[in-house]
Amino acid sequence: MRYLTGKPGWLLLLALGLAFPFLAKNDYHLTVMSTAYIFAIATVGLNLITGYTGQFNLAHSGFMAVGAYTVGILTVDYQVPFWIAFALSGVTATVLGFFVGLVSLRLKGHYFSIFTLCVGYIMYLVIEKWESLTHGTVGIIGIPAPSAIGPITFDSPRALYYLVFFFLALGMFVMHRIVNSLLGRTFVAIRNGEALAESLGIPLMRNKLLAFMLSVFYAGLAGGLYAGFVRFLGPGLAGVDHSFDMTMYMLVGGLGTLLGPLLGALAVPWLTQYLQFLQEYRFVVFGPILVALVIFLPHGIVGTWLGWRARRDAAKAVPAARPHADPLRQTGEGVEATGAGRA
Repeated sequence: MRYLTGKPGWLLLLALGLAFPFLAKNDYHLTVMSTAYIFAIATVGLNLITGYTGQFNLAHSGFMAVGAYTVGILTVDYQVPFWIAFALSGVTATVLGFFVGLVSLRLKGHYFSIFTLCVGYIMYLVIEKWESLTHGTVGIIGIPAPSAIGPITFDSPRALYYLVFFFLALGMFVMHRIVNSLLGRTFVAIRNGEALAESLGIPLMRNKLLAFMLSVFYAGLAGGLYAGFVRFLGPGLAGVDHSFDMTMYMLVGGLGTLLGPLLGALAVPWLTQYLQFLQEYRFVVFGPILVALVIFLPHGIVGTWLGWRARRDAAKAVPAARPHADPLRQTGEGVEATGAGRA
């Protein structure tokens, strides 16, 4: 795992993603992995506002549903081409996120989380009750698949897999650039201490709002992909349980790390798939596993490993510095040796 945090590791993950359709046993495995990729995109966005900026947003699934319903409504009811509707899915979620963030980010700590929980529930109710726009509990059926781009068509599970994988890779690349830039360090400074960040001249509201908008942009695009992949929608997508699922992915993988949310979003769905033979009892097994992870790996798999590696490197650096740390003793030994030679 040493090389997974560097360029060789990311290239290895890219190669594994490209090779997965040839390793998958059937189309069902492609569907499971593609769905995991879609939620991984949304989770990476949630990690920006929660893991890097320190604002625990519980309305994230609502913004994902906004992106999905943007694609569904525009393509089914107004015959808008898929790619135009897909582009508008991220824009719509971002615009809504601007107004929600403008109000909610004035709150701090658990007050912000409770407010966003209420906002997410309101989104769910609007989707469920506004039948003339969202089709209510019936949902939107017959959403067209992503249209062809030149000679490239998306009429098979393998083609859809590569489409989703492309957006995941692109989203990870952009997020990597964000978190390793001055802007990303600004977000981390706000997470570590708002008062200290403000004393350094960092405009808190502007940067928190920017992080919130970038976060929900990822959620909106993930929702747009979900609509084109699944091709039917219901109000359940906006349920708070999906926000808790994405939070679980971050906690398992490592909150505030780049690789952690991706690892959690891929590992947890596959684990639940392999526990399906237990049917309704699978959570009896899955629950203690999560509890054990939180107790023994509170920083997640990636976060714990990064912390262990940092402590190991620090321990290695101490003996290396030790010979130079006591020049007086070396000088004294040298004097004693010189004196002995004279004797």
